[in-house]
Amino acid sequence: MTTFTALTHVQGRQAAEALAEACEDLDPEPVGTGVFEIEDGSNRWEVGVYFTEAPDEIGLALLAAVHGANPFAVSELPEVDWVAHVRRELTPVRAGRFFVHGSHDADKVPEGVEALWIEAAMAFGTGHHDTTKGCLEALDRLAVQGFQPHRIVDIGCGTAVLAMAAARLWPVTVLASDIDAVAVDTAAANVIANGLDGRVICLEAAGFGHQMLEDNAPYDLVLANILKQPLIDLAPQMAQMVAPNGRIILSGILTTQADEVAEVYGAQGFSLDRRDDLGDWSALSLSRRS
Repeated sequence: MTTFTALTHVQGRQAAEALAEACEDLDPEPVGTGVFEIEDGSNRWEVGVYFTEAPDEIGLALLAAVHGANPFAVSELPEVDWVAHVRRELTPVRAGRFFVHGSHDADKVPEGVEALWIEAAMAFGTGHHDTTKGCLEALDRLAVQGFQPHRIVDIGCGTAVLAMAAARLWPVTVLASDIDAVAVDTAAANVIANGLDGRVICLEAAGFGHQMLEDNAPYDLVLANILKQPLIDLAPQMAQMVAPNGRIILSGILTTQADEVAEVYGAQGFSLDRRDDLGDWSALSLSRRS
C-alpha cells in the first residue's frame, strides 16, 4: 500500500494542534495526523498528515496559510516492510548490566547480563535511543552504589523498559504509567513477555494523576524519560511525591536544555548528583534533599 505524507512546521503547540484537526476534514481524508515538538528550544512544532491516496495539495496549501504554517511538503513513500527493516537495523544494546534485544537477537544474549526483550515492532523505547540508554546506565549505577528503593514509579513509561529494568534490580513492585493507552497496552505486553507479570503494574495516567500512584507515594525512586516541558511541569508534583533522600532519573532532554531542567528541580529541593551526556541528549540523576 502506497503512503503519502504531508509535513509542515508551525510556531506553538496550539497552532499545530488546530492545524492537525483542520486537516482531518480534507478530501481524501487522511488516515492519521501527528503533532510533534521540535526539541531545539524554538517552540516550533511539526505537523504530519498521512494518506493512502494522493492528497489535495491545494487544500493543504490553504490550511497552511490560514494557520500560519510553512507550506506542506508532500512525499510518496515506497512500500517497505518496516518491521523487517527495523530488525535488520536494530542491533542489541548493552547499557550497564542490561542487554536489550529483539527476538531476532535472542541467540546473542551473553552470560551474566540482565536481558530485556523489546520487540522491534515496538522500537521506541528499546534502549537504542540515547535517552533510554542513559537512564538504564543511571539505574545500574544506583544498584552498584547499594541504593535500595522500596517504592518505584516510571512516569511516561513507553514500552516499560525502564520499569522492567528497575524490577530486575530490586525485589519490589514497580508502577509504570503513560498518558497514551496504546503505550500502556504495549508496556503490559512487554512485562508479560519478560516474565515480570505482577512485578510491574502498568497504568494509564497523566503524570501522577492516578489513584494508585497517589496512594503509593512517597516514592524512593522516580524515572521520567519524557521531554523538557513535561518534566518542568512535573517538578512541583515531584517535590510532593518523592520521599526525602529519594532519587529521580530524568531524560528526554537535549544537552542544551539540561541546565534549565536541573535549575527548575533545584528550586523544588533536588540536588544534581550527576549529569550524563550521550550524543545530543542528557540524563540527570538527582536526589531530594531531606
